[in-house]
Amino acid sequence: MQESILILDFGSQYTQLIARRVRELNVYCEIHPWDHVPTDLQGIKGVILSGSPFSVRDSASPRPDLTGLKGVVPMLAVCYGAQLLAQTNGGEVAPSKIREYGRANLQYIDLTNDLLKGMSTGCQVWMSHGDTILNIPTEFEVVASTSDVKVAGYQIRNEKTWGIQFHPEVYHSTEGMVLLENFVKKISGCSGTWTAGSFIDNTVAYLQETIGKEKVVLGLSGGVDSSVAAMLLHKAIGKQLHCIFVDNGLLRKNEFNQVLESYQHLGLNVKGVDASQRFYDALKGLTEPEAKRKAIGKTFIDVFDDESHKIQDVKWLAQGTIYPDVIESISVKGPSATIKSHHNVGGLPDYMKLKIVEPLKSLFKDEVRRVGKALGLSDKLLGRHPFPGPGLGIRILGEVTAEKVAVLQEADAIFIESLRMANLYDKVWQAGVILLPVQSVGVMGDERTYENVVALRAVSSTDGMTADWVHLPWEFLSRVSNDIINRVKGVNRVVYDISSKPPATIEWE
Repeated sequence: MQESILILDFGSQYTQLIARRVRELNVYCEIHPWDHVPTDLQGIKGVILSGSPFSVRDSASPRPDLTGLKGVVPMLAVCYGAQLLAQTNGGEVAPSKIREYGRANLQYIDLTNDLLKGMSTGCQVWMSHGDTILNIPTEFEVVASTSDVKVAGYQIRNEKTWGIQFHPEVYHSTEGMVLLENFVKKISGCSGTWTAGSFIDNTVAYLQETIGKEKVVLGLSGGVDSSVAAMLLHKAIGKQLHCIFVDNGLLRKNEFNQVLESYQHLGLNVKGVDASQRFYDALKGLTEPEAKRKAIGKTFIDVFDDESHKIQDVKWLAQGTIYPDVIESISVKGPSATIKSHHNVGGLPDYMKLKIVEPLKSLFKDEVRRVGKALGLSDKLLGRHPFPGPGLGIRILGEVTAEKVAVLQEADAIFIESLRMANLYDKVWQAGVILLPVQSVGVMGDERTYENVVALRAVSSTDGMTADWVHLPWEFLSRVSNDIINRVKGVNRVVYDISSKPPATIEWE
């Protein structure tokens, strides 16, 4: 049984970051909504309660039944979780009289306490809460304080249960990883053997046992997730895996042939299908972003269904679903909301009658890349920027036509290649060009022009949940603008998007 840490999510924006930090210690962990507490604790070595946008003073705030966990396995309650334990055990939680957001310093630390050993008095921590614990129950003892927050940390006497009102998982808590390692390894007793290599071995064994001799079909996109999923399945079942790579007419310039060639070098059994015209027909007349996304998604399903029926006796559909997709599909009622439809969650319709296998569904994006590297995938493929499932279809604002795609492909190719030539590609998380539904006046030679405007977009991020625009050098932007206008017929103006997420999204649609 795999050892793990259970994280109960109360809707905090930091919950996924807690999980990532635990996994950096080579310990497997899972995030469960607060109202889905598992009854089977086999393999669970410790529990972390997350923060929350709710107040424990609110009657509608999350109140999980922790009787099967508290005192049974080690527990670390963070922020809201700490306030919840204090209040439900007879303590007092009240609105903070002073602002408790941002940097603070632990003026007092019980350095003999198992949770805090190795930390330094005065170390910086990150606060983010509107309530504070005024009084703790008699069986609790304070183990950490700041100048403004007396109960910055506590432990329940004679019990491996702690609460902290700061966030150890964020970068600004300078010794947060010391605390987390104390809890995960020394207190919970996790060995830290969950590595890319062990994941591959366990997953290959699971796939072989689950799939047996049956055939699997997988839709490749050319991206990291589907490529790593394909390599894991190929390692497990070889030629039983049938990959389909669909050209929807919305890929980057020359991408269809380049990706097909790279897959064949990997020994994968791949069939390329040019369905460009079917997608253009489905998009004809559509201008609303969600309508375009749904048309692209439905057409892909239809094409994929047609092609999978040409393979006899297929029983399984493989998908490159990763852990953030899974978390978001079962997220607690919190700050998240559906911004736009997700292109790779939910599988295919019932009429396809295929069983689903998702070999990457427990991994974050950076973990997928580490597994891919261990499988021998090239740095060029693993380092590819994320590319939206609907492709250039959502980077053309308004109706999509083959002519507009051709213009955008040329402009995008210049931008991406320029990033590579300037050694900027790997410093950007995602980049692309957007074709705007406006035309502007320009002058070329002695002639007046009335042509298209394109916007360049380049952002930095770790997981796409938040993103900031990249401060590309002005000289670089000037050169790219000049190259696009001179070389792409139909474009006479280039602008640069300096919007962050939030409030903007990475893609324009």
